[in-house]
Amino acid sequence: MSRTEICRENGKLGGRPKGSLNKVSCEIRALAQLSAPHAFAELARLAREAQSEQSRVAAIKEILDRAYGRPTQPIDGDGQGGAVIVNVVTGVRG
Repeated sequence: MSRTEICRENGKLGGRPKGSLNKVSCEIRALAQLSAPHAFAELARLAREAQSEQSRVAAIKEILDRAYGRPTQPIDGDGQGGAVIVNVVTGVRG
């Protein structure tokens, strides 16, 4: 097995750091950020003036999600609000 194959198998073959954006993603994000003030203003206008209540609620929800973050999702273990049970296996006996 060559050095390149070993490194690739172990995930250590250079390149961008994990989770970093490529050039195109960065450009798209920059363009979106330039449009963000206008998009937010339109959401605010819809929240005040949209004809349908469904549109107003959707616009308000988007504004609140951006202002305060999305609400956390509760997790329960049995569907009835019970505890989450986690079993951790630390080794294997042979």
